[in-house]
Amino acid sequence: QVQLVESGGGLVQAGGSLRLSCAAYGSTASISDMGWYRQAPGKQRELVATVSRGGSTNYADSMKGRFTISRDNAKNTIYLQMNNLKPEDTAVYFCTAQSYWRGFWGRGTPVTVSS
Repeated sequence: QVQLVESGGGLVQAGGSLRLSCAAYGSTASISDMGWYRQAPGKQRELVATVSRGGSTNYADSMKGRFTISRDNAKNTIYLQMNNLKPEDTAVYFCTAQSYWRGFWGRGTPVTVSS
Protein backbone atom coordinates (compact mmCIF):
# COMPACT_ATOMS: atom_id res chain seq x y z
CA GLN A 1 0.00 0.00 0.00
CA VAL A 2 1.09 3.58 -0.76
CA GLN A 3 -0.08 6.60 1.21
CA LEU A 4 0.36 10.18 0.01
CA VAL A 5 0.51 13.20 2.32
CA GLU A 6 0.19 16.65 0.77
CA SER A 7 1.07 20.04 2.21
CA GLY A 8 1.64 23.64 1.18
CA GLY A 9 -1.75 24.71 -0.13
CA GLY A 10 -3.45 27.88 0.99
CA LEU A 11 -4.51 31.39 0.07
CA VAL A 12 -2.29 33.64 -2.03
CA GLN A 13 -2.70 36.89 -3.95
CA ALA A 14 -2.43 37.02 -7.73
CA GLY A 15 1.20 37.17 -8.78
CA GLY A 16 2.39 35.33 -5.70
CA SER A 17 4.00 31.93 -5.27
CA LEU A 18 3.37 28.66 -3.46
CA ARG A 19 5.24 25.38 -3.15
CA LEU A 20 3.28 22.17 -2.73
CA SER A 21 4.83 19.01 -1.30
CA CYS A 22 3.71 15.38 -1.46
CA ALA A 23 5.43 12.67 0.58
CA ALA A 24 4.85 8.98 -0.16
CA TYR A 25 4.84 6.26 2.50
CA GLY A 26 4.54 2.48 2.46
CA SER A 27 5.59 0.45 -0.59
CA THR A 28 7.51 3.34 -2.11
CA ALA A 29 9.88 1.08 -4.06
CA SER A 30 6.96 0.11 -6.30
CA ILE A 31 6.27 3.70 -7.41
CA SER A 32 7.20 4.73 -10.93
CA ASP A 33 5.67 8.07 -12.01
CA MET A 34 4.29 10.70 -9.67
CA GLY A 35 2.48 13.91 -10.42
CA TRP A 36 -0.05 16.62 -9.73
CA TYR A 37 -3.59 17.08 -10.98
CA ARG A 38 -6.06 19.82 -10.17
CA GLN A 39 -9.81 20.30 -10.22
CA ALA A 40 -11.32 23.77 -10.36
CA PRO A 41 -14.95 24.49 -9.44
CA GLY A 42 -17.26 23.33 -12.21
CA LYS A 43 -14.46 21.73 -14.23
CA GLN A 44 -13.03 18.26 -14.76
CA ARG A 45 -9.84 17.13 -13.12
CA GLU A 46 -6.87 18.00 -15.32
CA LEU A 47 -3.19 17.15 -15.50
CA VAL A 48 -0.75 19.70 -14.12
CA ALA A 49 2.60 17.90 -14.37
CA THR A 50 4.24 14.51 -13.94
CA VAL A 51 7.76 13.36 -13.12
CA SER A 52 9.33 9.93 -13.51
CA ARG A 53 11.68 8.25 -11.05
CA GLY A 54 14.53 9.23 -13.37
CA GLY A 55 13.49 12.89 -13.36
CA SER A 56 11.79 13.22 -16.75
CA THR A 57 9.00 15.81 -16.58
CA ASN A 58 5.83 16.54 -18.49
CA TYR A 59 3.66 19.68 -18.21
CA ALA A 60 0.30 20.81 -19.41
CA ASP A 61 0.77 23.67 -21.88
CA SER A 62 -0.87 26.27 -19.65
CA MET A 63 1.56 25.55 -16.80
CA LYS A 64 4.81 25.74 -18.77
CA GLY A 65 7.03 28.61 -17.66
CA ARG A 66 5.19 29.18 -14.36
CA PHE A 67 5.10 25.77 -12.65
CA THR A 68 8.03 23.45 -11.93
CA ILE A 69 7.75 19.85 -10.74
CA SER A 70 10.67 18.12 -9.04
CA ARG A 71 11.36 14.87 -7.21
CA ASP A 72 13.58 13.78 -4.35
CA ASN A 73 13.77 9.98 -4.46
CA ALA A 74 15.71 9.77 -1.19
CA LYS A 75 12.79 11.46 0.59
CA ASN A 76 10.06 9.83 -1.56
CA THR A 77 8.72 13.32 -2.12
CA ILE A 78 7.66 15.46 -5.07
CA TYR A 79 7.20 19.22 -5.19
CA LEU A 80 5.30 21.70 -7.29
CA GLN A 81 6.71 25.23 -7.35
CA MET A 82 4.02 27.61 -8.57
CA ASN A 83 5.00 31.15 -9.56
CA ASN A 84 3.04 34.11 -10.92
CA LEU A 85 -0.21 32.57 -9.77
CA LYS A 86 -3.45 33.64 -11.43
CA PRO A 87 -7.06 33.45 -10.25
CA GLU A 88 -7.71 30.69 -12.79
CA ASP A 89 -5.19 28.52 -10.90
CA THR A 90 -7.67 28.28 -8.03
CA ALA A 91 -8.42 24.57 -7.56
CA VAL A 92 -7.97 21.55 -5.36
CA TYR A 93 -4.57 20.07 -6.17
CA PHE A 94 -4.17 16.29 -5.95
CA CYS A 95 -0.97 14.29 -5.69
CA THR A 96 -0.85 10.95 -7.51
CA ALA A 97 1.54 8.01 -7.61
CA GLN A 98 1.56 5.11 -10.05
CA SER A 99 2.57 1.71 -8.70
CA TYR A 100 2.91 -1.50 -10.65
CA TRP A 101 -0.58 -2.74 -9.75
CA ARG A 102 -2.62 0.45 -9.26
CA GLY A 103 -2.60 4.19 -8.88
CA PHE A 104 -2.87 6.11 -5.62
CA TRP A 105 -4.25 9.55 -4.80
CA GLY A 106 -3.81 12.03 -2.02
CA ARG A 107 -6.82 13.69 -0.45
CA GLY A 108 -6.12 17.01 -2.15
CA THR A 109 -5.00 20.40 -0.91
CA PRO A 110 -6.91 23.57 -1.86
CA VAL A 111 -5.20 26.53 -3.51
CA THR A 112 -7.05 29.83 -3.71
CA VAL A 113 -5.65 32.76 -5.69
CA SER A 114 -7.36 36.07 -5.00
CA SER A 115 -7.85 38.62 -7.77
